[in-house]
Amino acid sequence: MIFHKLFGALSSDVAIDLGTANTLVFKHDSGIIINEPSVVALSTSGKKIISIGKAAKEMLGKSPDEVKVVKPMKDGVIADFHVTELMLRDLILRTQRKKWLVKPRVIVCVPSGITEVEKRAVRDSALHAGAREVHLVSEPIAAAVGADLPIHKPFGNMVMDIGGGTSEIAVISLSHIVIHNSIRIGGDKMDSDIVNYLRKKNDLSIGIQTAEKIKKTIGSAFPLKEELEMEVRGLDVRSVYPVSIKISSHEIREALSETVTSLIDAIKKLFEKTPPELAADIAERGIILTGGGAQLKGLDDRIREAVDLPVHVVPDPLTCVVKGVGKILEDIDQYRDVLISKTTD
Repeated sequence: MIFHKLFGALSSDVAIDLGTANTLVFKHDSGIIINEPSVVALSTSGKKIISIGKAAKEMLGKSPDEVKVVKPMKDGVIADFHVTELMLRDLILRTQRKKWLVKPRVIVCVPSGITEVEKRAVRDSALHAGAREVHLVSEPIAAAVGADLPIHKPFGNMVMDIGGGTSEIAVISLSHIVIHNSIRIGGDKMDSDIVNYLRKKNDLSIGIQTAEKIKKTIGSAFPLKEELEMEVRGLDVRSVYPVSIKISSHEIREALSETVTSLIDAIKKLFEKTPPELAADIAERGIILTGGGAQLKGLDDRIREAVDLPVHVVPDPLTCVVKGVGKILEDIDQYRDVLISKTTD
């Protein structure tokens, strides 16, 4: 205990939500200090980092041959081990400042369905990036803790965390996931849907960043009281000249309909497999939505209509998971049961 207190004074432990779209970092005694896109710009040799986060994301589709812009996370797991390690090292160093006498303890949030190999890759990346000790916790558990759900009690809690690359749905009781479903569909898929829809229906070619802006501005999953419009610039597929057209929230809702239906189908399939007593709790308490994808307008109404259950979006869905991991970090002894056990190789 004395050694742990001494380490805490000399280093700053951190909790990391390592997401496909965004990476958020919670620092002990400071709260959320980093919220950046999971994007890295580096030299084509791969040895020198040019920028990380928002500045790197702004280079997507605009970088010269000498600069490579990489999204190291795909579908919630590491796609590029080397770049992820560089990104983690930079983030951890930024949290430590003058407290680098002792390496920090790090808790990383991961999808519930990742393999042992993927878990090892996350641990190794964090250790190589400068952590002295690495713990993993599953995203649905972190989301439930961040949403202040009573996970330690014998109640059924259903959480759906809609991230950039994956959507995690889980029923939690007594600090454990009773049943879960992880589908590789999330905010990135919605962006791709918009790109493909406008190309097919309007002969308009746009980039992913423009699609994301459209989703956030007029995207919806349920009819709005007042439908929205926005002007979009892109390239005409046939003439290859820049053009500008107006699109409506109704069109974007049509573009996203297949992905939204897939999210609903995943909830239905999980609910069908849920033990009756826990299902009764969920019918009373409802489904909790977290993650960046939960910000899609009307998504809670669309799910509520389809599954006939109460649906609640947490106040700040994008930061809910990292807040949960932060709570676990602050009281790791109380939450020891929720940490993912390390298997021996």
